[in-house]
This record gives sequence, C-alpha cells and structure tokens, in this order.
Amino acid sequence: MASYHSLNDLHAFITDVLTALGVPAGDADTTARRMLEADVRGMAAHGIFRLPQYVKRIEAGGYNLHPDIRAVRETPVSALIDGDNGLGQVVVTQATERAIAKAREHGLGWVGVRGSNHAGAAGVYASMGLEYDLIGVYLAVGSSNHLPAWGGLDPLLSTNPLAVAIPAGAEPPVVLDMATTVVSYGRIKLAAERGEKLPEGWMVDRRGEPLTDPRRSSEGFLLPIGGYKGYGLGVVIGMLAGVLNGAAFGSEVVDFTTDHRTPTNTGQSVFMMRPDLFRPLAEFQASMDERIRELRASTPMPGHPPVRLPGDQVPARAERARRDGIELSAATVAALRELGDRLGVRVPPSFQDG
Repeated sequence: MASYHSLNDLHAFITDVLTALGVPAGDADTTARRMLEADVRGMAAHGIFRLPQYVKRIEAGGYNLHPDIRAVRETPVSALIDGDNGLGQVVVTQATERAIAKAREHGLGWVGVRGSNHAGAAGVYASMGLEYDLIGVYLAVGSSNHLPAWGGLDPLLSTNPLAVAIPAGAEPPVVLDMATTVVSYGRIKLAAERGEKLPEGWMVDRRGEPLTDPRRSSEGFLLPIGGYKGYGLGVVIGMLAGVLNGAAFGSEVVDFTTDHRTPTNTGQSVFMMRPDLFRPLAEFQASMDERIRELRASTPMPGHPPVRLPGDQVPARAERARRDGIELSAATVAALRELGDRLGVRVPPSFQDG
C-alpha cells in the first residue's frame, strides 16, 4: 500500500543518511535535491527509491566521497569534465552549471563528462537551464547493460537516455525525458519491488519470447523503442556521451546494480543553448506558445484523452508533491526505514505509518 511523505522530510532523511556515511553536507544536499526532483517529475525509479543502492556502493568504497571534479579540456563553448568517481548527481550538476554559464555568455555550451556515476533522471539536468530561457539537451550512457545489438544476444547496450528541454513563453516548457529502451531498467526493478507483472513488449527472453515476470529480468533483455531505430539511437547516444568523453561504453560498462566497488567511469553530455542565436527570444517564445496550443487543441482520437505534449504533466505533479508529498510504496518505505535504523538516522514520522 502506498503512502505520502513530505518533500522536506525526505530531503532531510537523504542528507542525513549520506552525511552519516561521510558525504560532505553540500554534496549530500545536491544529491538529495536531484533525487527528489526525479520523484516530483514522476520518475520514481530515479528518486529516493535509489538511495539504498547508492548506500551499498558508498559502504563498499565504490564512490570517491571527496572528488576533485575538474575540467581537463576546455574552450569558451565546451569542456570535458573528469568526475573523479564522485556521486553522479554532484558531478553532473557541476557539469550542467558549467554548460549553462557558457551558454549564457557565449550562446552555447557543450560539456562532456567522464569518471562519473549514475546521476538519476535525465530531464532534471536538461531542465536546469530553463530558468535562464535556455534550450537544454542531456545524453548519458546507462549504468548497466540490458540490451543487445539489434539481432544479437550479447548485452552491450544500456537504456542510454535522452532529455530535451525547450522553453516557451506563457505555456509550460516542453520537456522530453526518455530511455532509448521501451522502459528504463529502474522501472523493471520498481515493478519487482511492487509485485507487478510486466506488460508484453517491455522485455524478452533469450529466445525472443515475452518476459513478464520482473523477478526474472536477468534472464532476458529490454527492448529498444521503435525496433532497430531505437537501437541505432541508443548507439549514437552512447558514442556521444561515452566514446567521445573517454567514458565507458559497450563491454566497458560496469553494472552498478551488482558491482558496488569497481569505478563505473559513467559518461554524460550536457548541451545548453540560447534561442536568440537564431531569433529574438520573445519572438521564439511567442511562436512556441502558438505551436504548443495548436498541438494541445488538436482533435483526439475517439475514446482517447486530450492531446498532451512532453512535460505537460510536470507542473501538476510538482504542485501535488508540494501539497501532498511524494508517494512511496510500502516496500520502499520499509527499505528506507530499515536503512535509517541501521545507520542511526532519524526517519520521517510518516515512515512509521507507511
């Protein structure tokens, strides 16, 4: 049974857990913010649900808790960041902030990352430039391989996410946040925790037959979106976020869900751009508003809900989260309560009821 928990309580709990394990307070705060932003956006598989997994890696010595995050190559519009095996949310936040600064000053900024770790929901980082009216793009190599090359059997690819955030004027921004597989592997883990059955079309076994029991996920593969086209998209994202940056790709990827100690050398890329490189900002925003309204007002198919755009549900979800808190399953609450008790960290009162 699910229950709701306040954002403030969850933020305090995450930061307390991380600092109890030796994470500096500022980095713990950044990690908590990025995780809860995923929950607020409805990306529960990348939110506080991930905390026990991160703790396992911290306790195994798999993270550098005091990394020297630095640019190893840099121009006015680009940089390559070495994350020194730091917490993914911390490394990618710094990379995104650098891309934003370059775009605000020079019009655009592309920042690649190596030596990073799993950083959570892609849309969180693409959206960080929206308050400055920037277009944001985020690419990443997933942190475990669950997909073979098209027509193959060897798992050499991950979910390799893509996120694009485009500002508008009076209308909410358009924010696309997607894995290049039909569903993220985190969603499979969430289904297993909740005792849910997988829909056909999410995974297949090694004979190509539908796999619907998430507890058997290790016996099969995720499926790419759009067949071979999704496979191709995942490949080029992996090359731009992995190979280009000197980060892991293909057989080099470390499965951070099972190996809690080996550095993952995860790669991400962040691109930010000012729309006024192409047309005046106000003109662009007005045109975006017109096209958004046109799409949203288009006639839905019989029996279907009104047409939506990517990111349309985020404002309402954020308002509900601020008002009601974040919905967590009973299994997630139990795991977090056990974690807090083991580390001697005060758990939110709502965990006792959850």
